[in-house]
Amino acid sequence: MKATIERATLLRCLSHVQSVVERRNTIPILSNVLIDASDGGTLKVMATDLDLQVVENMAAASVETPGAITVSAHLLFDIARKLPEGSQVSLETADNRMEVRAGRSRFKLPTLPRDDFPVIVEGDLPTSFELPAKLLAELIDRTRFAISTEETRYYLNGIFLHVTDDDQPVLKAAATDGHRLARFTLARPDGAEGMPDVIVPRKAVAELRKLLEESMDGNVQIDLSASKIRFTLGGEGGVVLTSKLIDGTFPDYSRVIPTGNDKLLKVDPKSFFQGVDRVATIATEKTRAVKMSLDADKVTLSVTSPDNGTAAEELAADYSADPIEIGFNANYLKDILSQIDSDTVELHLADAGAPTLIRKDDKSPALYVLMPMRV
Repeated sequence: MKATIERATLLRCLSHVQSVVERRNTIPILSNVLIDASDGGTLKVMATDLDLQVVENMAAASVETPGAITVSAHLLFDIARKLPEGSQVSLETADNRMEVRAGRSRFKLPTLPRDDFPVIVEGDLPTSFELPAKLLAELIDRTRFAISTEETRYYLNGIFLHVTDDDQPVLKAAATDGHRLARFTLARPDGAEGMPDVIVPRKAVAELRKLLEESMDGNVQIDLSASKIRFTLGGEGGVVLTSKLIDGTFPDYSRVIPTGNDKLLKVDPKSFFQGVDRVATIATEKTRAVKMSLDADKVTLSVTSPDNGTAAEELAADYSADPIEIGFNANYLKDILSQIDSDTVELHLADAGAPTLIRKDDKSPALYVLMPMRV
């Protein structure tokens, strides 16, 4: 194989694929990226960790000899990063080595044969639809902070996507870790009817979000079956991310969304966030509990720590129901408040032991449920 490519093109492509590659691998070939140069003047670059695979095509300045080889992903990425800007990078393979040249720099890297490189077999992906990249990015941002990191409840380690017919057909994304729930709803895209319920793993969500950053103006093609999902960004010759899905059953989360919470608190999310952040300064790492005391048109936030003393702050709010005291984990509350981009946030409360519903307003596509803490 012999090909020449712009440094900027190579660097951008490697930055997309190398983050899929785990730093510590027991299988040497999984530390490598597959580089495949074709007659047509394109280079296909591919990386995988056996559960997730990213493929990107990039235009080469020239392909003199087509061929394919695998080479260390992180090593090649680090080299490309340090090469001079605007340089042309020549990649040539011979004798189980890949020679990388740019200007006066020369590197010889060990390689492994392409035939050993594992490829995820997609099989048939019967459900197929498109979403605007901006909308998909918002869906991820509004839900992923609630994904569980507890490996024992592996079926919560991702975003749950499913279609339902509420008043009209919708596609819903949900994530929960048992303490909080985030749900995002959008109109069901054409082609998504009859789609199986799927759980997209946390790592696939993170990689997809990174890729979306560069293609916000376009659409993303989504193809899926009950076991695999494929995201195609940038159309033909763009980036293709394929992931296995989590094989498990997501709990019926709709049961924890309260419908009868009769106490409504309206408050400015920014000043609420800052108030929680300030009083939580003295909260001990373990509990992180903040007590909210609601009274006519005000909220008093307070924290009592046996080691660090006490803190309190009063905020103006719109509240006219009976007084109530309730405690929350400060970090969880801040995570949710940072998702609300408006002048008011609604908290629908019942009592100190019941889950609280949080949203921008009743028309907002995003909805959050937070379990209280004893304080």
